[in-house]
Amino acid sequence: MAENSNIEWTTHTFNPWIGCTKVSAACDDCYAEAWDKRFNGERWGPKAARTRTKPGNWRKPLKWNRECPIMGPRPRVFCASLADVFDNHKSIKKEWRDDLWRLIRGTVNLDWLLLTKRPQNIARFLPSDWGEDGYHNVWLGTTVENQVEANRRIPALLNVSARIHFLSCEPLLGPLDLPNIRVNWCSTPIDAFTGKDEKGVQRFGHSLDWVITGGENSLNFRPVDEDWFRALRDQCDQYHVPFLLKQKEGRNQREIKAKGRELDGVVHDEYPEPTQT
Repeated sequence: MAENSNIEWTTHTFNPWIGCTKVSAACDDCYAEAWDKRFNGERWGPKAARTRTKPGNWRKPLKWNRECPIMGPRPRVFCASLADVFDNHKSIKKEWRDDLWRLIRGTVNLDWLLLTKRPQNIARFLPSDWGEDGYHNVWLGTTVENQVEANRRIPALLNVSARIHFLSCEPLLGPLDLPNIRVNWCSTPIDAFTGKDEKGVQRFGHSLDWVITGGENSLNFRPVDEDWFRALRDQCDQYHVPFLLKQKEGRNQREIKAKGRELDGVVHDEYPEPTQT
């Protein structure tokens, strides 16, 4: 439950509760489940209850909000690294979600990055005052590790309003063609960067604003082809969408650092424009 995060694309991490269930190949070697087991936790799987974090942890975002400088970069808060905010498990109480949305509303100096592997649940769990544009300080994202999950998850993400829509393509397990998302309700591919099909008809309510990618960091990492990174970089460049390469694959942080973050001699560390308050 790190306060100052080592994750390249965020400033802090915040976990309102802990626990989850594996839902796709990206979860196969889940670091959060491994973390839970080291501390004798039993919060993973469909039959395992999630547990709310302690009040002291919930006070941390209030502290970050107070300390946010008047001038300078806005802190980004990744919620949640040890859970999924849009997990629909029965042990997650409604008041937990209500408290989270109240906390987000009250920390106007922070940009909250809500990343999920369950974008089909987002609309169901949004607060009643979300509005047509969403909260000004919330970015919604989904994980897509391969084209199958891109085709399945991106439409659900892009049909929900938010100030920023983003992807975490990590661990990247195959090539991604984001301008050609295929769904069973449209006869032609849909471009995730515009939301339009080949005829220019608007099919998604929104479009992508940011793409994060990276290899797998684990003892049993699955190798990544750097051409997959290049393809994502080139797609983002074509549409002028910020692109961030978080890491290459490796067994540990030392090995990953040795490989570096460069792709063809360039470190890609781009972000959307921060919220204006």
